[in-house]
Amino acid sequence: MPEKFGKTGGGGQASHQQESIDRRERLRKLALETIDLKKDPYYFRNHVGKVECKLCFTVHPNEGNYLAHTQAKKHQLGLAKRVLVDARERAAIEERNAIAMGGASSSSSSMSKIQFISIGRPAYKLIKQTDVETKQRGLIISIEYPQIDEGIQPRHRLMTSFEQKVQPHDKNYQYLIFAAQPYETIAFKIPSLQVERSSDKLIQSWDRNTKVFTLQLWFKT
Repeated sequence: MPEKFGKTGGGGQASHQQESIDRRERLRKLALETIDLKKDPYYFRNHVGKVECKLCFTVHPNEGNYLAHTQAKKHQLGLAKRVLVDARERAAIEERNAIAMGGASSSSSSMSKIQFISIGRPAYKLIKQTDVETKQRGLIISIEYPQIDEGIQPRHRLMTSFEQKVQPHDKNYQYLIFAAQPYETIAFKIPSLQVERSSDKLIQSWDRNTKVFTLQLWFKT
């Protein structure tokens, strides 16, 4: 007597939920094979061994689950917003730098927005000095640029209070501006006194080994 076998193919079509699970699993496996997590700025493994997404502030049990999350709509929207915010911040920084350095043409400014990414303000040290005999006042300013772009040398210039658009105009003060890519341009508010221009009074130096730019100046009495 022939044996009876159950009907094959009677399970019906996979549900929408099951299809979603299968799709996420395929994406997870593909991501594990192609993505280097060491290069992901939002990947972070916490002290209890779980994986966190620093962009979406979510916690995941393992790398596979995290990678599946990165392919989902929430993370992708977060990435798009982050790109937009970064672009706006770069444009604002470049606009401030152009104003600080005396303005720039629209074409050069547009090119700078693509090529220039600020990495923040440099560290600095400011020392006030006074000549004991002449009572002449001066300044020594040292600025550190450890990650300055190759071939770039820091620049500086004096700016009157009426040239800048950041603070209220005040004829009693002027601004000493320093710029060096990829750092943000910085300014020191100093008395509106005439600066000595002789080589022994206005001294600047750029140490390519320590990446420190130093400017020494004296005000005319």
